[in-house]
Parts: sequence; C-alpha cells; structure tokens
Amino acid sequence: MARRRQNAGLARRRRAIDTLDAGIQKLLTRRAEHAQAIAGVKQGGKDGSVYRPEREAQILHKVKARNRGPLRDENLTRIYREIVSSCRALEQDLSVAFLGPEGTFTEEAALKHFGHAVTALPLAAIDEVFREVESGNAAYGVVPIENSTEGVINHTLDMFMVSSLKICGEVELPIHHHLLGRRARSRRVKRVVSHQQSLAQCREWLDANLPGVERVAVSSNAEAARLASRSAGLLAIAGESAARRYGLTSLAVNIEDRPDNATRFLVIGRQAAAPSGNDKTTLMLSGRNRPGALSRLLAPLARRKINMTRIESRPSRASRWEYVFFIDLDGHIKSRKLALALADLEKEAAFMKWLGSYPKAIG
Repeated sequence: MARRRQNAGLARRRRAIDTLDAGIQKLLTRRAEHAQAIAGVKQGGKDGSVYRPEREAQILHKVKARNRGPLRDENLTRIYREIVSSCRALEQDLSVAFLGPEGTFTEEAALKHFGHAVTALPLAAIDEVFREVESGNAAYGVVPIENSTEGVINHTLDMFMVSSLKICGEVELPIHHHLLGRRARSRRVKRVVSHQQSLAQCREWLDANLPGVERVAVSSNAEAARLASRSAGLLAIAGESAARRYGLTSLAVNIEDRPDNATRFLVIGRQAAAPSGNDKTTLMLSGRNRPGALSRLLAPLARRKINMTRIESRPSRASRWEYVFFIDLDGHIKSRKLALALADLEKEAAFMKWLGSYPKAIG
C-alpha cells in the first residue's frame, strides 16, 4: 500500500513537471518570436550590433533579484545566458574570437559570457584576437587580463596601447586545474606540461606530489592536453573542458595552490557599451614628468569620490624609463560624476585614453 501511494505521488509530480515543461517551452517560443521581431526592426548588419552588453547584464541582474531558490543564482544565470544566446542568434550569427586553441579557459570564459549559440573562433595569440576584431572578421574577442594568483597579463595591456578597440564586457572565471593523463599514473611519466601561468598556480602541489618530474611550459593548457593525449610519458595540467576534448583521465583534481584562484577576461569590440547601472570604466594614462606626478594624476578621482578598483603600470613605448598606468574605476563614462572627474583628470595627465565603460562581471 505504501509503495502504491509512493508511486502515485511520483506520477503526480512527474505529470506536473511535464505540464510545466510544456508551458516553459511555449514561453520560450514567444520570447524567440519577439527576438525575431526585434531583428526585423533593427535590420542590423554584421557588426555585432545585436549584442547589447548593458541590456544582457540588466536581464541577468533581474534574474538574480527575482530568485528565491531552490536553484542557485549561478545556475539560473547560466540557463538565462543560453536563452539570451539562442534568441540573439535568431537576430544575427555572432562570431567571437578567443585565445585558443579549443579547450582553453579563455574559450570557457567566452562561452560563459556569450552562450553557446555563437561562432567561436580560436586563435593562437592575443594580438591575433585583437586583429581579427579590428578587421571585422570577428564581432567580438575575449582575452585574459589578470589572474588572482599570478597577476596581470602584460601582453593584453600592451595591445591596448596600439588598438582602437573598446572594452565592452568582462568575465570572471573560477580556475580549477586538474592533473590529466592517458591512464593511471605510471613510472614512465617524465614531464608535466602546461601553460607557464598554470604551472605557477600549481607550484606548491607539484613540489609536494611530483618533485622529480620535469615541468615544461607550452603555449596553452589545451595544447598541453593535446600533447598528453599522444604520449603516455606526459601529464598535463588543464581544465575539465580540455580533459573531455582530448579524452584524458583526471588523475588529481583542483590542484591549484589557492582554492579561490580565478582569472578575469575582457570582452573587446568596435562598439562602446551603454550604461547598465552597475558599470566599470578602464583608462590608460600617463603623468607629467615631475615630482608627485602619480598623486597629482589621481587627485581628481579622490576629489570627486570616484572609487579606483585597480591600477597597473607598464613601460611606455614612447621613451625609456617612462610608464603608463592602467586604472579601473567604478561607474560609466556617461555618468555626470565620472565625466566631471575625467575632465579634471585629462587636464592633469600628459596622455589619457578611454578604453571602455562596461557592465561589471556577473557570476
């Protein structure tokens, strides 16, 4: 009798889920129809104009604000990113270049941000991603900018010195490294291969667990996984996506030295983003060659109570021993408060370049 009641209860719940699924599908169809209608109004070209970073950020913030459980915020936002991605694809096929090859964390970041309904273009180097977007062969690009353990990616910063592209979004991705191999670890293993940043992020674990194994830096984690898939004598450090792509076994998981290890990526494009209500602005600037130059440079921000969240320096290409600064600020350039602060800052700076205002990363 109890088993019969249990089975009846399960059947009732499943019928309710089937009914809900049918209703959800109808609503998704209606949403897609509205997206198609918007495409007809826009009559957009191939410039990526269907991607509105501020609008998509607002949608995801509303999703999180409405959430009362039991689904976690990150699960709901992942679902909605794919809904938005699929509807966006009805308006226009969006091409997104990223630092490849396939299976890298940068690909994972690109798909997290844009969803899977895009044409993903893996490229071999950061400067190639910039060039592909500048030429119009890709609507947007995704490049790494900093890691919470190992710091800034200098190559990305240097590209902004010569590029006209704007930052129109950012992605924060938790980074979990796995030790991958073709089979269970054997004594024949002589090398561990990975990108130099990943080797650095797993240094303590490698010292403790593989002290006698040579470490070899390669161009990417995905390339490390590809090499390990072809040789029983190699182990790779890479992520889950690389393991799946190259058919490798995870011999040890989450071997990064810091459990909060994360990498920040930037979305670059030819169009600027409109205000979303929760934005960040990035500038490149240099001060005049005089005592107290940096404090003078930042004084307008303090006077206007603008929060600076990051500052990095890089050697200037103009002359030896001179530097440019990259700074991140809270706010959008179209806000009156920030616009006034930047007007004051431009008077003090020897050089200032606005790299973009864009929605802050959403988990």
